[in-house]
Amino acid sequence: MTEPLNTNASELSAAAQEGNSADAILRRLATRAMGLTGADIERIVREARSKARRGKRAVRYEDIEEGIRGHRPPVPHNLRWRYAFHEAGHAVVHHALDLGPVRGLNIDSGEGGYNLVGFHVWATDTRDWYENMLTMLMAGRAAEQLVLKRVSSGSGGSDDSDLARATRLAFDMERTLGFGSEHPLLYRPHRDPGAVFDRDLELAARIHARLEVAIDRAGTILRRRRPTFHALAKALFDAQAMDEEAVLKILTS
Repeated sequence: MTEPLNTNASELSAAAQEGNSADAILRRLATRAMGLTGADIERIVREARSKARRGKRAVRYEDIEEGIRGHRPPVPHNLRWRYAFHEAGHAVVHHALDLGPVRGLNIDSGEGGYNLVGFHVWATDTRDWYENMLTMLMAGRAAEQLVLKRVSSGSGGSDDSDLARATRLAFDMERTLGFGSEHPLLYRPHRDPGAVFDRDLELAARIHARLEVAIDRAGTILRRRRPTFHALAKALFDAQAMDEEAVLKILTS
């Protein structure tokens, strides 16, 4: 979002309302635009500038926000709550395990929620870090299970889904990273873990066990931090998009 919006500093200055700085507005817009492509954003900015020119005024924050919202269908009430709990679960566990900053959360999309997180680099090669990552990846599903008492397919279904990433990570721990319970010193990569699971049921069972431990651990963290978890989910449900400052305020309250 920053590149096209920075092309006209006067427009950003005019958009800074209610005491918000241009940087704060950029962060809010960037959070709201999570999930959009660069082409989507360029089109939205062009449309906002065209609207402002017709009104003989500078571009406003609302012009950009309305453009972003206009490209997304409204999310049904019950689905919005599910998204909010799912993404809040990821954020609370990510913060609790000190994996890094939570840059933003967004549920303003019929295609699912988005989270933008960062990672501390000083511990990313340890077994504990990988186990923490598995826990964080399974936290969205754990959150749905904890609050809604049933889970959706939102954590799976695609190669970049929570379940896909967690399965691949657990597979690598067993086969390539030296953390396996069987022959840990052997480096045994494979492009298609699914094909390996069909042939090696014991490996599949070990990896599934890792994921069960991770989701149970995520559920424990969320139960211990239930007030924070619920507060963040409620705030996300209401706002639909939250930047780092708004998320951190709840996580550290």
